[in-house]
Amino acid sequence: MKEEECKILLDTMKSCPIDNTFKIIGKKFTVHILRNMTRLGQTRFNEFLASIEGINPKTLSARLREMEKNGIIERRIYPGMPVKIEYSITQKGRALKPVLEAMAAYSMQYFAKDVFKDGKPHPLKEVYVRAPEILKN
Repeated sequence: MKEEECKILLDTMKSCPIDNTFKIIGKKFTVHILRNMTRLGQTRFNEFLASIEGINPKTLSARLREMEKNGIIERRIYPGMPVKIEYSITQKGRALKPVLEAMAAYSMQYFAKDVFKDGKPHPLKEVYVRAPEILKN
């Protein structure tokens, strides 16, 4: 791309698209919720609370509301005693799956010492092997 073309493209933008994506998914615990929904099939508040280390109910509620507001997840309320609430990932949320996988693959390749007990790089497919019904999310 020529310098003139880059300048024209940049002139049409309000903000950096990478920065914008980071603002949407970069808050603490948001990627953990997305990971648990896409990889573990989690849908319930207490599942997230029990499986995301360090998260508290207030923060979890805030992140779920933000994700719902951004159209990344949907909340369904089922009447009954007690009321049952489940969260599901939307098409917009599923579109983030390759972004999360790329982030994981990057870390697994270039920072294996921080990720794996053996300190050696491992491919994404080796680590994230799950049942087909979970991978459909």
